[in-house]
Amino acid sequence: MTSERLEVQRTIPAEAAAIFKVLCDPQGHVAIDSSGMLMEATGEPVKAVGDSFVVHMDRDALNDYPLGLYDVTVNIVAWTILGQIRPQIGHVYGYTLDPVEDGTMVTSFYDWSQIDPAWKEAGIFPVLSEGALRATLGILARTVAPGVPRPA
Repeated sequence: MTSERLEVQRTIPAEAAAIFKVLCDPQGHVAIDSSGMLMEATGEPVKAVGDSFVVHMDRDALNDYPLGLYDVTVNIVAWTILGQIRPQIGHVYGYTLDPVEDGTMVTSFYDWSQIDPAWKEAGIFPVLSEGALRATLGILARTVAPGVPRPA
């Protein structure tokens, strides 16, 4: 793991297909967000690589960089933030799902190694902490397997 990439893992006691369904659904992303930035989403659940939907965001929850309300386009399963901001930022969020004996090992990653130099100079990266990624995985687990104990 480089200093410009965060990666966290959690075994979730659910089939990969159930987890993937949440990750492909625009409302699923809003539901599992731990940052407080995702306010709403529009579009249909994605079905294939390259499909996308729009997430309506408000960075005020982070209280770090005043952007007001803005939209980003999400391409599944790893996505680069394509918003109204210029130059484009260039950070990438994503998930990998690996079946394991007790469910699915979900890896959440956030990579800002390719951000535009103008944004590197802003000194606001990483936008999310490792704790925020980990919290999102906890919310994802609660969403797809409510009340099911975490595998040992």
